[in-house]
Amino acid sequence: MAEIISFSEFAEEPDLETMSREELADYLEAVRDRINQLDREEPEDMESESYEIWGERHEELEDLADEILERLER
Repeated sequence: MAEIISFSEFAEEPDLETMSREELADYLEAVRDRINQLDREEPEDMESESYEIWGERHEELEDLADEILERLER
C-alpha cells in the first residue's frame, strides 16, 4: 500500500498577491517538486480511498502551480 504524503506545510499557503517574482518562482519550484514527489507515490489501486485522496491533492497542487504561473506571466 502506498504511503500518504503529508503536505501540512501547504496548509496555509502564502498570499500570492504579496509575493515578489523571485518568491513566486521559488514557490513554483517547491510546488512542482511536491507534484513530482506525489507522482512517485501514486497508489496502485485506482479504486481505493488512498488513490482518491492522492488525486485530490495532486489536482490541488496542479491548480496552485497554474495560479503561480499566471501571476508570473503578468
